[in-house]
Amino acid sequence: MLNMQRLEVFTAVVEAGSFTGAAQTLGLTKAVVSFNIKQLEKDLGVSLLSRSTRKVAVTGAGERFYHRCQQLLQDAERVLDEVRSDHSGLNGILRITTTSEYGAKVVVPALAAFAEQNPQLRIQHVSSSKNDDLISGRFDVAIRLGQLADSTHHARLIDSFAIYPVVSPDYLSRCGQPAIASLEELAEARWIGHSRLATPLSWQVVTPSGVSLLFKANHAPAIMADSAASLLAFVKSGAGVALLPGWLVENDLNTGRLIALLPGYRFPRQGIYALYPNTRHVPEKVRLFIDFFQQRVAEGKHSIIQP
Repeated sequence: MLNMQRLEVFTAVVEAGSFTGAAQTLGLTKAVVSFNIKQLEKDLGVSLLSRSTRKVAVTGAGERFYHRCQQLLQDAERVLDEVRSDHSGLNGILRITTTSEYGAKVVVPALAAFAEQNPQLRIQHVSSSKNDDLISGRFDVAIRLGQLADSTHHARLIDSFAIYPVVSPDYLSRCGQPAIASLEELAEARWIGHSRLATPLSWQVVTPSGVSLLFKANHAPAIMADSAASLLAFVKSGAGVALLPGWLVENDLNTGRLIALLPGYRFPRQGIYALYPNTRHVPEKVRLFIDFFQQRVAEGKHSIIQP
């Protein structure tokens, strides 16, 4: 019979890339980790890891076994959560990843409220500007923004938000322009681009008369940044124009620190998605949190500018 704790130790070693890293993750000694791996290999009769003085590598059999272990551990955790929830409400760990900006502004307050309703549930929130893999990161939910790429995961559309080309009054003043009044003038502006977008300065735009056309800046981005927070900081410093989400720039637009350019034009709305692993049974904690989050967004307990 397989020892589930040894499966957990094995997956931790694979993900950490070392016995020392796995020991730190699990709160065990390196000797205990090493003993469990040796016993697991003895029970299976195969070598799962190859050791060297510098690192631990996964064998072919170990790689296949690792993916099966992930599924087994997820299934075991799901069963335990369901049994516990029958008696004491939601239990276990809800591990979720978001971008830092949207996470801090919207998701974290929702998680705090959800945790208050479910005191036995432990929350782990990870901020990342990268689209971390749900399986290898052992995430239950990822909140992703923008246009969703093809994925093997389940996805639920939570809401959508507008994006705006924004600029600081200082930038317009230095350029000697009271405003940018046309797409042609916008195309000539000094742009700040988002480095994680495939085409940061090329967008479909709907004109005030309802005509859809392709907008493209005439010059390469003067500055590139990998997060919306960095783009916002550059714009507020007068460095140029950037396309930013309404939920991020709302306060600055209302106070006049930023100006939304070409208000009659509409850039494509972006989605807010909840992604979760494509498994046979969705854990109750995942389903209930996504329902809770969607309802919270629908009730307007945070503010997103509408076009």
